[in-house]
Parts: sequence; C-alpha cells; structure tokens
Amino acid sequence: METKSEDTRELEVLKGKKEKFVPTIIWPNVIGFAILHLGAIYGWYLVLSGTLLLTSAYALSFGLITGLAITIGAHRLWAHRSYKAKLPLRVILLIGQTMCGQNCLWIWVRDHRLHHKYSDTDADPHNSSRGFFFSHIGWLLCKKHPEVIAKGRQIDLSDLEADPWIMFQKRHYKILYVVFAILIPVAIPCYFWNETIWNSFIICYVARYITLLNATWCVNSVAHFYGTRPYDKNIPPVENKFVSIITHGEGWHNYHHAFPWDCNAAELGRDYNFSGKVLAFLERIGQAYDLKKATKDMAMNRVLKKGDGSHPIRSNATY
Repeated sequence: METKSEDTRELEVLKGKKEKFVPTIIWPNVIGFAILHLGAIYGWYLVLSGTLLLTSAYALSFGLITGLAITIGAHRLWAHRSYKAKLPLRVILLIGQTMCGQNCLWIWVRDHRLHHKYSDTDADPHNSSRGFFFSHIGWLLCKKHPEVIAKGRQIDLSDLEADPWIMFQKRHYKILYVVFAILIPVAIPCYFWNETIWNSFIICYVARYITLLNATWCVNSVAHFYGTRPYDKNIPPVENKFVSIITHGEGWHNYHHAFPWDCNAAELGRDYNFSGKVLAFLERIGQAYDLKKATKDMAMNRVLKKGDGSHPIRSNATY
C-alpha cells in the first residue's frame, strides 16, 4: 500500500480544519544548518589564516566551477529551457549540480518554476513578501505553506521525467550526494598533497558548500530587496551588482523576471555575467545550441513602458 508523504498528510489536515496556516519550525534543519554555518566560519578562518593556501585555492576554484552547474545548468538549461545542450554537457552539468548539494535537479527545477509562476505569493517556496530572512534561508527551516504543496503538484516536469539521467539522479540522489559532494572533493587534497582529512572536510566540503548555498540564496533574498527595477517597477525582483558578481551573473534579477526565457538572464552587454560568456563559448564549440535571447528593442520597450527610470537609456548614458 502506498504511504502518504508528510507534506500530503499535513495538507489534508489543514484543508480539513480550514485553519489559517501557522509556520512550523523544522528543528533538525535549524540545528543542521547552524552546525554547518559554524563549521563554515571555522573553515574560512583556516582559509584566511593563510596556512593552507593550496587547499584553499582548490576549494575556491572547485566552488566557482561547480557553481556554473547551477547557473547555466539547473537554472538556465533545465528550469527555463533557454537553450539546448548536447549529452556530454548535460552529463557534466548534472554531476556538477550534484556536487553543489542543492537537492536533486528534479526538486530544484520544480521549486524554481514554482517561484516564477507564483512569484512572491504563498505558492512561492521562498516568498519574499514574508521577509528577507525567510526568502534567504527561513523557507528551508519551516514547513511549507499549503499553497506551495498544492501548486507544486501542478508544475509540469514532463521534460525532466523524460530524461533518464535526471531521473537516475533523483532516485539515487542521497548516495550520489555523498560521493560527489563530499567524498570526491575531500579526497582530492588528501590524496594529491597529503592534506589532513579534517582540514579538507572543513574547507573543501563545509565552507565551500555553505558559501555556495548563501551565494545562491542571495538571489532569492538580496536580489528581491536591494536594487533597481529598470525593466518592471511593479515586481519585487531587482538588479543587484553584488549578487551578480558572487553568482556568475544571476543578480540581474529584474531583467530575468521580465524575460525568464533569455539564456543570458541579463540584458545583452551587461557586465558581471560570467555564465553568459561561458554559454557563448559552449555555443562556439557546439555543446550548446538554440540559445534564446531577448533583442535590444524588446528590452528597451520594457524599459520605457514599465521601468522605474533607473536604466541608463533614460539619461542617454552609454550602457
């Protein structure tokens, strides 16, 4: 007999009682993230002490490279289908996404499509109208709103479910996470330059993992609160240079919500969009193709009709 998930049972109870939703804290998540953040602080202390230069450089490089699997993989390729990729690139990006440890791709894409379809409402997993902390990490520390559960079941994921590689990752995510996100990154410094297991674990797993998580979360939080709205002044997402720098170009968020299907996730020519440059390179070597891009005229029409006046075109500045 099929057993119902905790989310399903919770939703049925809430529907039956017809009570106002009251968030319930998930204490194991709170304690787990607290321990990981403390470990990351210690890891960064080791990095900044300057005594583990090779290991620190490796962890930083590893984090920057695998972060691309989130930006051009989970986000631009699979969540928005803004371009197509050959099988070798898809496999590499799927492995990289596993190394980032941000849940299996199927769940990542479901939550992101939900975020765009019901942005900043109760059906948005990291609804920014519930405050900065909630949109940054709080949404992972408490039970989901019933609307997130209900609307999440309606999201079309047939494209992912037709991909055997993605479904293999979904079925075996826990073991794949342990192997690719923990064991391999930690083992490399120990094997090649005799780093201690403890130092490698703290720097190459804990500090790397938590730093990358917080960078990704900044798109949900910082890029919904602090910045300008040159393309649509009526929505919460904003343009934020800091977030773009730390996320390979994901901080041009007002534009992204105006044109979510654009593979660059930013206006053509926008600075601090390393992901866009990588995609252009992958297109040249034939691994990425059918890249979707908004034209300059499309962007300018949106600026003139809905923008908040902050776009350089308003002051005849060079952009």
